[in-house]
Amino acid sequence: MTTTANVPTANAGTTVAALALTLALLLATPAHAVSESVLRALRVDGSRTAVPIADILSGGPPPQGIPALGFRGLTGVAGPSPDPRLVTQDEAAAWLGEREPVILVRVGGEARLYPLQVLTWHEIANDTLGGVPIAVSFCPLCNSALAHDRRVPATADQLAAMRVENHTVRATPMPADLAAAYALQIGGAVPEFAVDVTFGVSGLLYFSNMIMIDDTTFTLWSQLIGEGLVGELVGGRLVRYPAQIVGFGEARSAEPTALVLSRDTGFTRDYGRNPYVGYDEIGSPAFLFQGPSDGRLTPKARVVTLETPRALAYPFADLAAAGVVHDEVDGEALLLLWAPGTTSAIGGALIANAADVGAVGVFRPVVDGARLTFVADGAGGFRDVETGSTWDVTGRAGSGPLAGRMLDAVAHDNTLWFAWAAFRPDTEVRRPGGD
Repeated sequence: MTTTANVPTANAGTTVAALALTLALLLATPAHAVSESVLRALRVDGSRTAVPIADILSGGPPPQGIPALGFRGLTGVAGPSPDPRLVTQDEAAAWLGEREPVILVRVGGEARLYPLQVLTWHEIANDTLGGVPIAVSFCPLCNSALAHDRRVPATADQLAAMRVENHTVRATPMPADLAAAYALQIGGAVPEFAVDVTFGVSGLLYFSNMIMIDDTTFTLWSQLIGEGLVGELVGGRLVRYPAQIVGFGEARSAEPTALVLSRDTGFTRDYGRNPYVGYDEIGSPAFLFQGPSDGRLTPKARVVTLETPRALAYPFADLAAAGVVHDEVDGEALLLLWAPGTTSAIGGALIANAADVGAVGVFRPVVDGARLTFVADGAGGFRDVETGSTWDVTGRAGSGPLAGRMLDAVAHDNTLWFAWAAFRPDTEVRRPGGD
């Protein structure tokens, strides 16, 4: 697929040098634990914590210094930010390259594309898709792209504790769709209520991963694992939806009518340029990472991770070599597909011109109760042996008897090993074709 996008070009060595200097200064930033005064300003209850407060570090920018889109704000800390604006794919093609990474999210029968050239500078987009309130997030420091439900589960006691000092709490009885997802993903007793929140960028890090803060419960949330770290809902879990990093061209083919997050955000940023030049280099250090190391893989190795609920990690390089991986977890069939055509968002100075690292999709290879066997079909496509239908890396059949059908996607992440292993040290590493 040929690109017609009008993407920026690096026509001066000073641009690359300046960006490299920015990253070098970031990496040289001394680590400072979050102070009690910052927690008080954020209205976070520091007495409720799942992790040592001393391990939560200031990342440099203040709360909302990296401005999440659609955040309602925190009184006395950060004002509200503009809602995400959307454009058509043809409009986006004027500035978005075909191989540039976007986060493809499908929820409630609707699809949307979130370019990483925008989310690199905002990290969170509070949105509504298919009637479901979601937060789509990207943490450049660990290359983690996720979609969480913004209806935060809460018990009656937790809800009562929030409703003090005329504080606005948008709560409803737990909706059936959210209750079903919670029971499937998290298990245990389903909380009675759901609280509608928006998420902002706190400016804090834990294991070099962005910590989100919500505008209602004032809980600090880990972006990578969607768990409450400090605050009213400490230990709480957010419901996830599948979110896939894939090239814009591939996403356009799979979802031709999906709208795209605009870079007309209300902020002036150098969209298309990467402020983290060279961050994904295997030997480069992770920013303010003070967690445990796991020598099973190189710290900056890309991995595809999922919880089934067992924590699993598949090295990206192994998936790229195999193309198609059939696996089984607790008796359930699992399919992983890799295809070229997606650049790195944290590699080269210009995202459009960065190295092609490819994209991975994770699915249940079952249609109408029948298990399918997949093989690579050239040029990044796939074919199932049983019907001869052709498929793309997003799990959609393009031709054959199953044309138009979609595989059930499995929520996963495309992240860096050092961060995932710190959060989930009991992860089982599965190496297709290797040891």
